[in-house]
Amino acid sequence: MLAEIITIGDEILIGQIVDTNSAFIAKELNKIGISVYQITSVQDDREHILNAFADAAKRVSIVLVTGGLGPTKDDITKHTFCEFFNDTLVENESVLAHVEHLFAKYITATPISDLNRRQALVPSRAEVLHNANGTAPGMWMHENGVTFISMPGVPFEMMHLMTEIVIPKLSSFYRRPHIIHRTIVTYGLGESSLAQRLESWEDALPSFIKLAYLPNLGKVRLRLTGKGPDYDALAEAIEAECQKLYPLIKDIMYGIEDDQSLEEIVAKLLTEKKLTLSTAESFTGGKIAESITAIPGASQYFKGSVVSYATEAKINVLGVPEQMVNEHSVVSAEVASAMAKGVRNLLKTDFAIATTGNAGPTKGDSDAEVGTVFIAIEGPKSSLAKEFQMGNNRERIVQKSVNKAFELLQKEILKM
Repeated sequence: MLAEIITIGDEILIGQIVDTNSAFIAKELNKIGISVYQITSVQDDREHILNAFADAAKRVSIVLVTGGLGPTKDDITKHTFCEFFNDTLVENESVLAHVEHLFAKYITATPISDLNRRQALVPSRAEVLHNANGTAPGMWMHENGVTFISMPGVPFEMMHLMTEIVIPKLSSFYRRPHIIHRTIVTYGLGESSLAQRLESWEDALPSFIKLAYLPNLGKVRLRLTGKGPDYDALAEAIEAECQKLYPLIKDIMYGIEDDQSLEEIVAKLLTEKKLTLSTAESFTGGKIAESITAIPGASQYFKGSVVSYATEAKINVLGVPEQMVNEHSVVSAEVASAMAKGVRNLLKTDFAIATTGNAGPTKGDSDAEVGTVFIAIEGPKSSLAKEFQMGNNRERIVQKSVNKAFELLQKEILKM
């Protein structure tokens, strides 16, 4: 079962907004066994939209369209739907009542206009999909064996329609195969080395199970994908292959991504062991703390962070000896360790993470080469400070270092 996603809007094509809708739609479709064959972005242009519709109908059974449903003249999706299906627009009483209700209740400062009432115009043969969160209704049209579904481009409106209406309708309308993914996260070994380690196991995988390597900033995700008609048999086969895989990667495996990220795994460990954490960050600029506080309940174990970006802050706030900086450089194992000790003492925590390094593009307060970083972990029974070379791209240096910091912290917690 194949689907195509078509996003309509010049704002996507000129880079003004990022198309997050397609990623969400694809993920929801995959959950019910519908594979996305292609994602297409088109201009707010009649001919371009019509051609995209015609091409998609030749390739897939389901076409999902987002965008172009507003009340202004550049929103032409409904008109092109009518042209494509040889239909006409008619006023839908339930949609009109909904639009008037929204204005009366939430938009009292602006009187409803005829332009707003035009949102109630829909193709006569379309099934209206109620948009509880906005004025533009969704539309469902099925002709010649192909289902076209149109939804608003506003993400939270589209998401509600997708999860509450579109997915249940597709599930009951089509017979679909089952698709199961299992994504295992590994840290500390590159893609090519990992592939060599897993070659024999990968070659022996059943034909209905595929393996994908997904490298990203210090980690490689291994995604197993199985597709078949029997869910229980498929799940059993995926689990059997995972049990063969785990012993091969036990030294670098950090969890199942579908369940928890590495940050969440660390958070769970800290919570279960009733341990606390603080961070002292230089070139990472608070990214480690941001990752921690994005997890609900972080206040149970995370006490705070010092972003000591300048050398003076390391000395004056964290108590790093100035002589140490002069002797070893601000980018050094010694300074990283002193930062970790300083913030651990300052905030009275069990563990502390510290980062110092040169993320570029210039050398800053140190002569260390761009990409040189030191990460220190200070704990109740151990301390470490390690040097890493993280490349020469500033964003990648920072994110790889954040990932590595959590990797090192997890290892130290597990020693407790």
